Amino acid sequence: MSSLLEQEKIMDAQNRYSRQLKLLGEEGQQKLKNATVLIAGIGGLGGTTAIYLAAAGIGKLIIAHEGKIVPPDLNRQILMDSQKIGEDRIPCAIESLKRINPEVVVEAYPERISYQASYPWVEKSDIVVDARYDFPERYELNHLCVDIGKPMVEAAMSGFEISLTTVKPGETACLACIFPDREKSWEPLGFPVLGATSGIAGCLAAIEVIKALTGIGEPYYNKLYRFDSLHFTSSTFALKRNPSCSHCSDKRGVEK
Repeated sequence: MSSLLEQEKIMDAQNRYSRQLKLLGEEGQQKLKNATVLIAGIGGLGGTTAIYLAAAGIGKLIIAHEGKIVPPDLNRQILMDSQKIGEDRIPCAIESLKRINPEVVVEAYPERISYQASYPWVEKSDIVVDARYDFPERYELNHLCVDIGKPMVEAAMSGFEISLTTVKPGETACLACIFPDREKSWEPLGFPVLGATSGIAGCLAAIEVIKALTGIGEPYYNKLYRFDSLHFTSSTFALKRNPSCSHCSDKRGVEK
């Protein structure tokens, strides 16, 4: 009986993922199923990433986002429900992800990113997506990924502009190499947001994760991609590690 159930599960998976199996192959699909991805922030950007990773068959998602659903969220946070304004974001996000793919395991925390609390989340992940809205948390996550040695997809948007790179600790520039002083001038909730633009950024982040996990294509290592969604123009900038970086320099002291 158990063997029959296993066969049915295999058939269901083959049907669900039949179109992408043509791109990833069975081995690539199995890599997704075996993977754990941490998504820090499930707003317009991170929520879209979570949706498409769940739909693609990621085995486990760890999500983190504090707070309750408020009306200004609803132009972009597609995991949220307008019938649940005033309720916590996390239960609504879990419900939405399970509706998209009941097989995905979701581990969720209604918390901000901090070094100590988030350390175990990063440690048990295969790759991390940084979709937080403020630079202090982004730096904390970057520091964690560098210290633990986990790759991180760094995705961001402001207005119509999208930025994306993938950090490979010890090999590529990290967030602190690219933006060493950005937190001093960044206003976390002051930038304008169009939902469609954050959705594009989330889709790009999901593709980066899938590329890194399956080995299909080359992630954006040591390159920063910029896309202007208003004019449909894009640029790519070469990146280099900063030998004096406070986060990833070989000479720094590792903070635990």
